[in-house]
Amino acid sequence: MALTPQNNDAFLREVDDELRRDQLLTFWERYGRWTIVAIVAALAAFGSFLYWQHRQTEAAGVQGEQLQAAYDQLGNGQPDAAAKALAPIAQTGRPGYRALAQMTEADILLSKKQDKAAAAKFAAIAADASVAQPFRDLALIRQTVAEYDTLKPQVVIERLRPIAVPANAYFGSAGELVAMAYLDSGRRDLAGQMFSQLGSTDSVPETIRQRAVQMAGSMGVDTSAAKVRVVTPASAATAQ
Repeated sequence: MALTPQNNDAFLREVDDELRRDQLLTFWERYGRWTIVAIVAALAAFGSFLYWQHRQTEAAGVQGEQLQAAYDQLGNGQPDAAAKALAPIAQTGRPGYRALAQMTEADILLSKKQDKAAAAKFAAIAADASVAQPFRDLALIRQTVAEYDTLKPQVVIERLRPIAVPANAYFGSAGELVAMAYLDSGRRDLAGQMFSQLGSTDSVPETIRQRAVQMAGSMGVDTSAAKVRVVTPASAATAQ
């Protein structure tokens, strides 16, 4: 007897379902064990990542507390104790904390007139690719300040030129050093231009802008674009 269309469709669905069951059973017999292993391994890896992330957060908290304790010791006039507390963070800490610890170590060395050793600390931060660029830029400026008297003007200019631009957060400090290096090398025109640019850049700290305008004015450079009130000894006396 011929099958009706409805019976034919039901028969085909039953055959299709049976085929799928056979395929699933065959797959499970072949790969079931490895599928379980893969799932367990994935769960273990995910759990390990969560545990590592938790440990990293805990370690960051501990290092933050250690760093604050060192700052407290510095504030209490205990630089040697602070340096001892900073040492482990400066060697193995997370990049941000490590840079802060190394920079504080360098400041302690500067306070002891150990400029060469301090400059080496700053140089290590500036060369550390794992540290954020603003930290590295600041370290390079601090290194240059510590070494300034021993450097040729051109070295200062070449070193800080990439930072001595208005778009950089440290344009004021870097630009002032570059301008002074231009002066030391006898290039008053370039020094005047840099001082003028510093004086007319709103993002530069007020104290640096005032000095820059005074220096530019003393070299005959137009500072009319500068938005800063220059305080001279005469004007200060009048104000009093």
